[in-house]
Amino acid sequence: MTQTPASHAPLPQRRGPARPPVLQEIRKHRRFASLRAIGALVLREMQTSHGRSAGGYFWAIAEPVGGIVLLTLIFSVGFRSPPIGTNFAIFYATGVVPFMAYLDMSNKVSNSIRYSKALLSYPAVTFMDALLARVAFNTVTQIAVATLIFSGITLTMETRTDAQLDQIVIAMAMIVLIASAVGAMNCFLFEAFSWWQPLWGIFMRPLFLLSCIFFVYDDIPQPYSDWLWWNPLVHIVGQMRRAFYPSYAGAYVSHLYVFGLGLVLLAIGLALLVRYHRDLQNS
Repeated sequence: MTQTPASHAPLPQRRGPARPPVLQEIRKHRRFASLRAIGALVLREMQTSHGRSAGGYFWAIAEPVGGIVLLTLIFSVGFRSPPIGTNFAIFYATGVVPFMAYLDMSNKVSNSIRYSKALLSYPAVTFMDALLARVAFNTVTQIAVATLIFSGITLTMETRTDAQLDQIVIAMAMIVLIASAVGAMNCFLFEAFSWWQPLWGIFMRPLFLLSCIFFVYDDIPQPYSDWLWWNPLVHIVGQMRRAFYPSYAGAYVSHLYVFGLGLVLLAIGLALLVRYHRDLQNS
């Protein structure tokens, strides 16, 4: 009997030289990642600030405007002759607007890490994004508040003032820098020491009376005037009043002191956050 030859497997073919494997990039770096994160955080801030109420972001501006206008009208009834000028409403507004702007903005920046703690676990979001988003959002808000209040008073009342836009911009820049610097420092201190936040609240209560809102620095006798000079809000209020009263000299106002103090505090606060922000997030 003849046997059928068994089928043989094909011989292996010679291949060309092996090519090195090509590494495929799994995740491309997104352009302007930080700006995207800051923009998203600003939108989140707008949504959470009265986002569910009728009017939305309008109330973020209307609430401080209404509160300051109400206080201005109340104090205008009791104090008819201000130390500068003839209209107490504009005199009081030039003091309370920068003070409330500093207070609100510094408090918001102080709670940046705590507010965005859940988002900071993502690598695309850093603590600097959270800080810058709150600074940007509240800067725009406070500028809108100041514009509405000062415009409303000057258009509806005889204030006999001459507002200088460049001087107002300097005053607002001083507010933003000092509020951001104090906020960055407290952003670290609030998370590192649980007792610091209530203690800071106690320190802030008498500041309303020690920031020359109802009076001018020039009328304070010695040695109290020397002590109050170290309060940066005294310089900020004085700068704002110089912007509306060209005849008011305000020789005590020191731009160098306010900007220097703000930059030093901001540098220290950011340095502490860079060093310890991971520990604060995980605590």
